[in-house]
Order: sequence, then C-alpha cells, then structure tokens
Amino acid sequence: MAAPIPNSAGDRAAIMLRSKRGNQRLIEQFIQGGTFSATLVSAFTTIGIVVVLLLNSLPFFQQVSVGEFLTGREWQPAGGKFGILPLVSSTLLITLGSAFISIPLGLMVGIFLAEYAPRKVRNVVKPALELLAGVPTVVYGYFALTVVTPFLRSIFPTIAPLNLLAGAIVVGIMTLPLVSSLCEDAISSVPRSLPDGAVAMGATKFESIKDVVIPAALSGIVASFILAISRAVGEVMAVAMAAGLMPNLTANFLDGGMTMTAYIVNTSKGDLPRGGIDYFTVFAVGLTLFFITLGLNLLANKFVRKYRQVYS
Repeated sequence: MAAPIPNSAGDRAAIMLRSKRGNQRLIEQFIQGGTFSATLVSAFTTIGIVVVLLLNSLPFFQQVSVGEFLTGREWQPAGGKFGILPLVSSTLLITLGSAFISIPLGLMVGIFLAEYAPRKVRNVVKPALELLAGVPTVVYGYFALTVVTPFLRSIFPTIAPLNLLAGAIVVGIMTLPLVSSLCEDAISSVPRSLPDGAVAMGATKFESIKDVVIPAALSGIVASFILAISRAVGEVMAVAMAAGLMPNLTANFLDGGMTMTAYIVNTSKGDLPRGGIDYFTVFAVGLTLFFITLGLNLLANKFVRKYRQVYS
C-alpha cells in the first residue's frame, strides 16, 4: 500500500521538521568527527616529536654519559666537551631577567586596564599591547643592538658588546603584552559583586583589589606568568642577536652567552654530517629543552587547578 500523501499543513511541517533534525544530526556528527580528528593530529604530532627527539638522542648518550652531559661545565663539541651547563645558565639568566621585567609590569598594566582605566583608554591601550606582541622577534633583536646595548654601555662601560642583560630586557619587553593581556582578562572575569561587596563593607578600592580581586583571579594570573616564562625559554632570534652565540658558564648578566635554542638554530643551519656526534647534540639539547618546557607547563596546570578549586 502506498504511503499516505501529506494533505495538511501540519503533516508537511512535521516532515520538514524531521528533515531539518536529520540534517542537524549530520552536521553535528561531521563537527564531532572533525574535532576528534584534530585532537588525534595534535596528540600524534606531540608523540612524534618526543619519539624523534628520543631516538636521535640515544646515539649521543651512547657516547656521552648523562652525568657528564648534565653536570659538565664546558660546551665545546669540536673539542669533545659536552657539558650543557653553559647553555642552561644562559637560558636561565635570560628567562629570570625577562621575568623580573614582564611579570611585575604586566601585572600592574593588567590591574590598571581592568580596574582603573577609562573605557576609551582601555580600548586604545589593549590593542596597542596586542599589536606589540605581533612584532617580529628580529625587530626586537635589532632594537637590542641599536638601542638597548648602547644605552647599557653608557651605564656599564665594561659590558660585553653582546650580553645577556640586553637579551633579558628585550625578551621582557616581548613577553610584557602576553602577561598584561592575560592578567587583564583574568581580573576582568572576576564577578563585580566580589569587589563591590568589599567596598560596601568599608574597604578602599586598592584593598578590594589586593584582598579580593587578585586572590580570585590568581589562577589566571599565575598561568600568565608561567606562559611568559615558557615563551622566554623558547625565544631564539632576539636572544641570539642580543646575547651572542658564545657558550659561557656565567652568572653575570654583563657577559655574553648562548641559550639552548640559539645553539639548536646556529648548529642546524650548518653543514653537519648526518650521523656524527655534533648532529646528535642538536637532539640532545632539544630533548632537554622539551623537558624544561614540559615541567613549566605542568607547574602552570597545577597552579591553575589548585587556585581554581579554591576560588571557583
């Protein structure tokens, strides 16, 4: 028997509704499959990077002990000296120096934009900071060479032409927009009822920010700090142009140095024979850098979970 032909507006509407729901299910399945595929690509890419680093680091560690690599005080692959401490010390000095610049200034800028700045000022300053974050790193490197270093030489006459202090300053300037923008977002996400309630109880504006807003936004603020530090650890071009390419175990910002990322880039661009120990040093240093960055990200996630549980 043939299917009944819809002869009323209600029947036609029901058929159209079922067809629309079927199309929506197809679209939802397509979106779900696309997002799942993107997740798999991201996961397998990360796993692939780790596997490549591990496999290409093994030949290096078959010739150089892990203890010598981690505790050696000289990095001269041509002379058979593979102590990574000079590279690590320069990386840490650049990172710590930039953090002393970007973290306090970024937090203050974020507080100003979220709590004190008029809307017109905020609408101008925040896009300007985000634009500053998009400036190519090579521009910061030339800024360090032509402006920062000459200024530092007028204060410290004995400073090296390429020095860690200039590198720390330009990296601090580079990461400042990241910290300030994320801090402003974290502070703005705090419900206004919290600081308004503190003010209604007699607290001043500054006290409400210090005792209520900052603790409530602490997870996002700390996450911005860790992200800025991770960015500083991975910076290459500006650091290489400002601090130089000389492995040097030092705690003096006025000396030159070479970071781990700068070594990787500088060595990779040369004509290295594949299979030689110099070739495998790139992967050993890259693996060390990967674990340092991974540790920073895990630390950030720990802080975010801890303080989000307290103030959610």
